[in-house]
Amino acid sequence: MFQIPATADMRRWTVRLCEDVAVFACTPLVEDHTAARALPRAWDGRGLGLPEHDVAGFAAALGEIMKTPLFWRAYRGTARGAEQLWAEPHTDTEDGFVYLSGPCGEASDVVGYRPVYSFTLALADLRGLRIRLAAYLRDSLVSA
Repeated sequence: MFQIPATADMRRWTVRLCEDVAVFACTPLVEDHTAARALPRAWDGRGLGLPEHDVAGFAAALGEIMKTPLFWRAYRGTARGAEQLWAEPHTDTEDGFVYLSGPCGEASDVVGYRPVYSFTLALADLRGLRIRLAAYLRDSLVSA
């Protein structure tokens, strides 16, 4: 297991790399009954939801992972290549979350997005996710 050293750009995110997956954890802003509103949301095998204010930090964490030999070994070792597994992000203005459909964790019988303290993503899938989030962040800056 390898811990990615935290950077200021990563903000609340910490990452551990285990074989061919990254385990992401997000420190809640508060530790009480309202913490669930600020935690990332995962739908096993279907998608990921991030608080809008955490997208830049998460994208920075993805960038740090992509600097590691573990990422490149996993990425080169797959047949995915140019295949894009992540859909374009969309913002839910009511709850302030950015949602992306894609391979988040292992598929399960649990239906719907739920708040999570941590989630896993396959290393081989991170490049496409980073591309989607970089485009989202660029568009957010242009429209601001």
